[in-house]
Amino acid sequence: METLSLPYTKRTLANGLDVIVHEDRHVPIVAVNLWYHVGSKDEQPGRTGFAHLFEHLMFEGSQHHDSGYFPPLQAAGGQVNGSTSTDRTNYWEVVPTNALDLALWMESDRMGYLLPALTQSRFENQRDVVLNERRQNYENRPYGLALVALTAALFPKDHPYHWLTIGSAEDIQAMRLEDVQEFFRTYYHPANASLALAGDVDTERAFDLAEQYFGDLKPGPSPSLVRGTAALHHDVRLVLEDRVEMPRLYMAWLSPAMFAEHDAELDLLADLLANGKTSRLYRTLVYEQRLALDVGAHQGSRELGSFFLLVATAAPGRSLTDIAAIIDIALQQVQDAGPSASEMERARAQIEAHFMYRLQTVGGFGGKSDQLNSYNVLRGDPGYFSADLARYRDATADTVREATRRFFPFDRRVTLCVVPRGQRALALPGSEPVVVS
Repeated sequence: METLSLPYTKRTLANGLDVIVHEDRHVPIVAVNLWYHVGSKDEQPGRTGFAHLFEHLMFEGSQHHDSGYFPPLQAAGGQVNGSTSTDRTNYWEVVPTNALDLALWMESDRMGYLLPALTQSRFENQRDVVLNERRQNYENRPYGLALVALTAALFPKDHPYHWLTIGSAEDIQAMRLEDVQEFFRTYYHPANASLALAGDVDTERAFDLAEQYFGDLKPGPSPSLVRGTAALHHDVRLVLEDRVEMPRLYMAWLSPAMFAEHDAELDLLADLLANGKTSRLYRTLVYEQRLALDVGAHQGSRELGSFFLLVATAAPGRSLTDIAAIIDIALQQVQDAGPSASEMERARAQIEAHFMYRLQTVGGFGGKSDQLNSYNVLRGDPGYFSADLARYRDATADTVREATRRFFPFDRRVTLCVVPRGQRALALPGSEPVVVS
């Protein structure tokens, strides 16, 4: 069986910055990928949205480049982006080899010198941008508040995953500049970061450049370790009225943390249950019985603990109760007999294809540099590729069945029905109204 590996060299600067280098000289480009080990899980109840706000602020300028971050890199032929999740924030550039110094200088300047350029007006402007983004992506989007209701029901109020990464509108409006500055000092520094360089660059030169641009930055404080436990003790049924045309059913269970035992099995289960036209629920709900317009499943792997989500949109005139019954039958079948050999083969093949696809590019979301940083930050091992893939290769029909039995009790889950306004009767019996914003 083919072994998956990605050659790299890792060193840690004196200030704590991890630097990982992978040479790939096929194309004259270099990926610069920077991860900060901070996400919305590092916020506090009533003080949410800080990590995502910095995804915006970090592109607005720093002390020695006090203007937009995109123009100079794009003028040099580069691509630029970033993202925030519950567990980490990443920023990346893919630039021609001759623009590597520019990308590193700009990354280092916003790591070390963002705050002098963070004015009250700049902060307020980007806070308004985030509030508008929240309105567009959640408050005013059909089904957009479903995940808000689900995470709030799955995780207790003091749990780091109780809120969405974008934060609550009330918390965002209540932010003060001094609170934002303190959040930056705590998390956005070399000792809480990992830099991956991949592409057309000599390894020793890459380390020299990392030392040149980042070596004199001061390490910040060690962030406190975040913990959180969650448990469901009974069946939770909710109904959310929204501006939607068709009712939609969400079922969610608490599941193992990323890389923990059975995390891989639930990834495979999601595939064989509801992803693709040959999956069990698509075949039954969408193709054969025409109960649903679509169906999907996802193991939302996270650092502290995960949740498994099943989603189905009812076809016109069809009942969410009937859809829920079919889902329960499918789950019971997996718990009783496990997946078939062909289902396991297909699911594993899809996972392996996904692994290989991520190695086709040096940069961007999911490319080589991003994967090296992901494994380094979340596992402490940039070379975790083979071990990660082995989790899926080692999974069997029996271990998938065991995971389904263990994590999918029918009396301990959150079921959310999103229905058109004024049509609460379309929800599952016993659903309690929920209001989110």
